[in-house]
Amino acid sequence: MSTDKRTSPSARAAALSLAGGLLLALALLAPHGAAGQDLQSELDSKQAQLNEEREKEGVLSSELAHWNDRVDQLAGEVAVLRNREAIVQAELDRVKTQLRREKDRLEWLKHQLTRSLNVLRRRLLSIYRSDEPDVLTVMLEADGFEDLVSRYEYLRRIEEQDADIVGRVRGLRNESRDTVERIEAARDEIASRKAELVRTRVQLEAREAELAAVRDRKAAALDEVHSDIERLEGDISDIQGQIQAQISAASSTTPLPAGPIQGGSSGWIWPVNGPVTSPYGPRWGRMHEGLDIAVPAGTPIRAANSGKVILAAPTSGYGNYTCIDHGGGLSSCYAHQSSYATSVGATVSQGDVIGYVGCTGSCFGDHLHFEIRVNGAAVDPLGYL
Repeated sequence: MSTDKRTSPSARAAALSLAGGLLLALALLAPHGAAGQDLQSELDSKQAQLNEEREKEGVLSSELAHWNDRVDQLAGEVAVLRNREAIVQAELDRVKTQLRREKDRLEWLKHQLTRSLNVLRRRLLSIYRSDEPDVLTVMLEADGFEDLVSRYEYLRRIEEQDADIVGRVRGLRNESRDTVERIEAARDEIASRKAELVRTRVQLEAREAELAAVRDRKAAALDEVHSDIERLEGDISDIQGQIQAQISAASSTTPLPAGPIQGGSSGWIWPVNGPVTSPYGPRWGRMHEGLDIAVPAGTPIRAANSGKVILAAPTSGYGNYTCIDHGGGLSSCYAHQSSYATSVGATVSQGDVIGYVGCTGSCFGDHLHFEIRVNGAAVDPLGYL
């Protein structure tokens, strides 16, 4: 059926075929057929341009699908880089905290080392000034065994104290050195982390710039194609309006007869006499369930066979729609009528006028959409005509 083509790109192509039939009728009805041919040529040119833009749109759609995949990939990479930046920043904060602690400990160790060195210095000075005797002299001057033991214990404690002082000074010195080394290592780690953070940010900015460029190209391409298509569709609509105006003018001045009956091969007749501008079958990605026959507005429509009218009412994209039941599950239907010449329940004979051609419902020019249905399912009308 020729319905529901309000905004689809393929509807413009339907109008081309239909306009060809309309202009043919216009040439037969009016003395200005040449003007109609000029409009047809212009319409053909515009339609060719529109088809070219539609092809570009198809190619662009494939390219845009690729860019959309690329955008998704970049978005994932950007997210990974941001996570890396957060991790590096956390580690950098941890190292800075450790560095502060080590600096504080270094200051404490320096203070302790200074104190220990002062103690050691005083002890050495005391030994030097007191001219303390050696161990052998002290032992020989002992007055008895108990005095010897006491003198030995006293000397041992002095030695242990001196050794402790020297050991503490040595330990503080070594620990200070180790602390300095840890601080330097921490500083190196901070420098490394900072460098990695800078590299990560540079990568992040580059990825974001690439993402923005892809989106800009996508938007620019879509805008350009849509602008061209909108302009061409507007031009085609204007030309179709001019064609329709010429047909209307011719229709208003020339009475339209029903025309001779054109018989079919199976006992059926054609509902109107005119060229088929769109046959039964797949069209623009969907099924076209009848024949589009181009005739001027107001042309009488004949019943293709005898039967009973079971529908005569506006029906969705069909516009004014009439269906006749012929028995045995067989019916014929007539769409886009300007007006009815029968009603539901009426019995009609083959060749009776049941309505008049128009452009009600979803269409782009006056024509008859004719269907044959078997048990409600559409079949090719040419099998009966």
